[in-house]
Amino acid sequence: MTRAAGSVRIIGGRWRGMRLPVADAHGLRPTSDRTRETLFNWLQPVIPGARVLDLFAGSGALGFEALSRGAREALLVERDPRVCEALREAATRLPGGEAATVIQADAIAFLHAPLQGRFDVVFVDPPFDADLWDAALGQLDAWTAERAWLYVEASLQRNIAPPAGWRLHREGRTRETRHALYRRGD
Repeated sequence: MTRAAGSVRIIGGRWRGMRLPVADAHGLRPTSDRTRETLFNWLQPVIPGARVLDLFAGSGALGFEALSRGAREALLVERDPRVCEALREAATRLPGGEAATVIQADAIAFLHAPLQGRFDVVFVDPPFDADLWDAALGQLDAWTAERAWLYVEASLQRNIAPPAGWRLHREGRTRETRHALYRRGD
């Protein structure tokens, strides 16, 4: 699915109301405001001080929203060079945006690279037609903290199945997507 260029807004925290550009790129489908509001309500006690990994960053809405709400740092991984440049530009415009690191890489290949530390929160929201959930989820254990949180977004037709050791915390759906938040450990 190709989406017309536009913008999404950060909905909470210190950057509330700021707009992020959304490039016209194949498969780019930002998480809706309503879904992000729900997700960050669920994560409210976890985000302050967290290290966040936003795989398949796209518009960066999830990673930047986490930073806006107090995450210590966010690593945004995006394959498309034009989209990466837009993410870097957005980070330079935001006060404190240096807490965002943008890496141009295929997310699955990135997960096979040497670790860049462990993350407290991971967002997995790949382009729906690429069917990359299993490949991404199968590589996450090495990248996540002992009691990490994992957010997964998929089409309504796709079953979301995290690796062993993750338990469902909350889930929801919109007319087009299903989303779930998992917790690692007990």
